[in-house]
Amino acid sequence: MAREPGWSVRLRLTLSYAGFLMVAGFLLLAVVWLFLLRYVPEVSVRDLERAGVFRPALPNPDRSDLLAAFVPKAGVMMTVLLIFGLAGGWILSGSMLGPLTRITNATRLATHGSLSHRIQLEGRADEFRELADAFDAMLERLEAHDAEQRRFAANASHELRTPLAITQTLLEVAREDPDHDSGELVERLHHVNARAIELTEALLLLSRANQGTVARQQVDLSLAAEEAAETLLPLAEERGVTVETSGDLAPTLGSHALLLQLTTNLVHNAIVHNLPDDGLVWVRTRVSPKTVVLSVENTGELLTRQLVSTLTEPFQRGTQRIRTDHAGVGLGLAIVKSIAHAHAGNLTLTPRPDGGLCVTVYLPVAPPPPSS
Repeated sequence: MAREPGWSVRLRLTLSYAGFLMVAGFLLLAVVWLFLLRYVPEVSVRDLERAGVFRPALPNPDRSDLLAAFVPKAGVMMTVLLIFGLAGGWILSGSMLGPLTRITNATRLATHGSLSHRIQLEGRADEFRELADAFDAMLERLEAHDAEQRRFAANASHELRTPLAITQTLLEVAREDPDHDSGELVERLHHVNARAIELTEALLLLSRANQGTVARQQVDLSLAAEEAAETLLPLAEERGVTVETSGDLAPTLGSHALLLQLTTNLVHNAIVHNLPDDGLVWVRTRVSPKTVVLSVENTGELLTRQLVSTLTEPFQRGTQRIRTDHAGVGLGLAIVKSIAHAHAGNLTLTPRPDGGLCVTVYLPVAPPPPSS
């Protein structure tokens, strides 16, 4: 995009400083002229002497003599003041714009992919320091986001490659053994394909949640929790798990589809990763003046805090966990975390002392409707 050339900021600041000094100098000369030279008579004493009016004891210059002596020296002084203003303004403006040069260099490094550079501007907390600190914070978030995206892409590639490799192996076996049972092959291919579709849909949902732009409408988390529990009731009965829902109305603002997915993922994980027999799941909601809280707690195996801290990472299923057809693709809690952050919320995971996990989601409470 072509742009018209113009003066640089440093040159404009320099001219501003020099212009200020010149104006101050002219004002000083004006003060001298108005308050000093006006008291000097315009008629010289020599003229009065020639006219025979009086004879002075000492010679006394008139206004023209003072102007002839003062104006050249004032001109020289104004020239020196102009040169001093230009040179001093250039140096001073360069010193003031030095932090902007460091910020510009950091920006150029960031555009070339180097996000690890930090400005770390020294000095007092002035406007340039605040700008540099804000830029450093932005670079830190971009670096963390870039690292997360790279890690996620690597994990997603690995997870997607697995079902494709299994499908290729099954097809090669079928080609080499034409007499192999085709019904069993179709069943296994169907299972692998269904899992690949499930993984792809989860990746799309996670990408949508990570965009951070969601529709805003009032959603009651307690109703979403009841709907999720009712939907997953057959799975809970199949695994011998009892799901209990309780709590107050929990109104918040956001996407109903995403928040329903959030509660469904939490309840699904609580059912799947539970005791083999007589497992329990508690789904509770409560509201405070500023937040609504959804907690999903389940019985299960003993979990360490170190393991729990990794469960929100994509494709982390934990060690020694039950793997069945309902075990998921390792994106359940990662999706929950992204949805919570997209709704300006937070997520905490705490291992239960008796085994199992307690997941708590904090979201902003919806403002009350305007009174009519």
